[in-house]
Amino acid sequence: MPIAQLSTELATAGRALHRAGLVNAFGHVSARIDDDRLLLTPPRPLGESTDDQFTEININVGELPAGVPREAWIHIAIAKVRPDVGAICRAQPPSTSAVAAALSAIPPLHGQGALLGPAVPVFQNARLIREPQLGKELAATLGDGYACVLRGNGAVTVGRNVGEAVARMWILEESCRITLAAAAAGLMPVALTEDEQNAWFETGAELLDRIWDYLNH
Repeated sequence: MPIAQLSTELATAGRALHRAGLVNAFGHVSARIDDDRLLLTPPRPLGESTDDQFTEININVGELPAGVPREAWIHIAIAKVRPDVGAICRAQPPSTSAVAAALSAIPPLHGQGALLGPAVPVFQNARLIREPQLGKELAATLGDGYACVLRGNGAVTVGRNVGEAVARMWILEESCRITLAAAAAGLMPVALTEDEQNAWFETGAELLDRIWDYLNH
C-alpha cells in the first residue's frame, strides 16, 4: 500500500480511537510499509492526527529516531517476529486496564471476543516499554495472538491492516466491559466453548471490517 494511503489510514485510526475513548494523552498506531519499515504516529494525542505527522522507522534500528514514541520498541519487536502483522495499535482502554489489575488472562465471553484469540494474555511487567528487551518480552507474551494487555499500562492489538488492529482494540474493551459487568452483578463469567470460538473466528475479516466502518461514522 502506498505511504500516502497508509498515512491517511493512520490519521483516521487516531481520530477513531479518540472518539471511542480508547486513548487519552497516550497511544500510538503503526502500519507496515514493507518487510523492514513501519510508519508510526508521533508522541502526541491521537485525536489530533493529520496525514503529514508520521515517521518511517526501520525495525532493525539500534536507537529510536526523533519523532516517534519512546515505546516504539513495542512496534519494532512485534513486527520483527510477526510477518503476518500489518498494523499495531497501542491504546489505553479504561475497562481493559481495570480487568488487567485482577486477571492473568481475559477469556472470550461474547462472540466478537473470539476474534482476539482463545484468551488475551496479560503482560505482567508494568513498566513503560522503553527498551528493546521489554519489547521482545511483550512480543513473546503476545505470541501468535491478536491482543495483549499490559498490566497497569493499557493494551496492544494487531491486525493485517490498520482497520483490523483498531477494531480489535474496540472488541477488547467491549470484552472487558462485559467481564466487569458480570463481576459487579456477582456472576461467574463462562467463556465460549472452543467450537463457538472457532465459528466466530471464521467470520473475523467480515466483522472486523464492519467494526472499523462503525468506528468511522
